[in-house]
Amino acid sequence: MERIEDLQCRNLKIIQDDALYTFTSDSVVLANFVKIKKGETALEIGTGCGVISILLTAKTEVEEILAFEIQKEMYKLAKKNVLLNGLESKIDIINDDIKNARIHIGNKKFDVVFSNPPFMNSSFGNSNLVKNIARHDDFLSPEELCKCASDLLKDKGRFYFCYLPERIDEIFSCLSKYKLQPKKMFFTENNKREIKLCVIEACKNAKKGIKVLPNLVLNNEDGTYIEKLHTKYF
Repeated sequence: MERIEDLQCRNLKIIQDDALYTFTSDSVVLANFVKIKKGETALEIGTGCGVISILLTAKTEVEEILAFEIQKEMYKLAKKNVLLNGLESKIDIINDDIKNARIHIGNKKFDVVFSNPPFMNSSFGNSNLVKNIARHDDFLSPEELCKCASDLLKDKGRFYFCYLPERIDEIFSCLSKYKLQPKKMFFTENNKREIKLCVIEACKNAKKGIKVLPNLVLNNEDGTYIEKLHTKYF
């Protein structure tokens, strides 16, 4: 069942469908972390309902965003959300596997690539295919994610994404292989001090050196999400 929610950012709204995959705080954290300068172009790998791209049109001065979504159902929902917010001139969504990007864009490269990718190991956990594809890496492995990001970035372009902390050795190996140098990173944690997510900024062909930021707490003491995440933190 579809419902419209207020994103609490410049009157932006988002349609969510409980029968599909609904976004979580991961997407909000990543949208706050991504930095795009005035006039720069960006590409999103796996846009889902489109929430990160939509938020970034308000939080940055991005020139344009090209977003890929492999699932037809989520693509249609993302298109609805772009239209709902009148962002057709800013966001273009393509329904295809990111590995086919060159078919659609030729040799074009971007200043920024960002993604909240499927980061669980290949093992479908329930009968909802849409949720399984969104969560598990059967269609986009860590290596494929890094390879695509590197290929689509300009020299010194930035790659922003999140991943499971327990797979950080795997993701760092893939980043190195494709000349993506981590420059900033932090972990999110819940009210029980449990580490939940690793959020990374990497730069193509950059010098070595990484800044590790303090952990970001996402939950109040009672376990509820903190309503306003710490945008000044970044």
